[in-house]
Amino acid sequence: MSTIGGRAPPAPHAEENWAMFLDFDGTLTEIARRPEEVVVAADLAAVMVRLGERCGGALALVSGRKITDLDRFFAPSRFDAAGLHGMEMRVAGAPLGAPRDHGADLQLVLPGLAERFAAEPGLLLEDKGVAIAAHWRQAPEKADAAMGLMQAAVQQLGAGFRLQFGKSVCEIVAAAADKGQAIETLMRTAPYLGRRPLFIGDDLTDEHGFRAVNAAGGVSVKVGAGETIAGYRLAGPANVLTTLRDWAAGRAISPEQDFAS
Repeated sequence: MSTIGGRAPPAPHAEENWAMFLDFDGTLTEIARRPEEVVVAADLAAVMVRLGERCGGALALVSGRKITDLDRFFAPSRFDAAGLHGMEMRVAGAPLGAPRDHGADLQLVLPGLAERFAAEPGLLLEDKGVAIAAHWRQAPEKADAAMGLMQAAVQQLGAGFRLQFGKSVCEIVAAAADKGQAIETLMRTAPYLGRRPLFIGDDLTDEHGFRAVNAAGGVSVKVGAGETIAGYRLAGPANVLTTLRDWAAGRAISPEQDFAS
């Protein structure tokens, strides 16, 4: 895979000017059969704390999960985060902005979806409060059925919502929510303001983030196989963890050295 617009320039050391954004599922962890079964490496929170210190506090999780779910995996550490594809954000322990509550709108379709999904063994419907996710990892043969149900629901809701596709999942989210906009919002906020962004992600949902980071002259890293607009690639979460551990231990963050382009 070639880099966007040719070979990327050498990156600065971590302590100089980085704003680091990290996806969670499929990036920091292997994807599990069910969202609650994800296993987090024992030292990951400590590694991220150290990375945050090296980046002047400019480190955030950018995920489709709720921030409260992310906190549960990293407790007692609490990181800056953009949850639900940016529908909720937290910086320095405080909410960033006042996002609209879409929960009441989703209640128009949630009961019907729950009934239909309950009748399909292997399909999982996840109520995220302001988003709804359909998972078919345990029943891949039912992917079309799940997507059809979700498409009908989002059409019923109207232009304020869209479908966001990922690995064996699709979600009904607010039309304005995506990881790229979340990163752009964080980049206008201290301590991210004026820094060079780096985003590591693995899924279709992360392509929005890659686009925003590329446009800002940052470094985008795709985890795993598949088409991407990211400039660099790592093979899997194990490689991500190795790289983050190296950076936290004091090595320079240097995509030219650490990433396959």
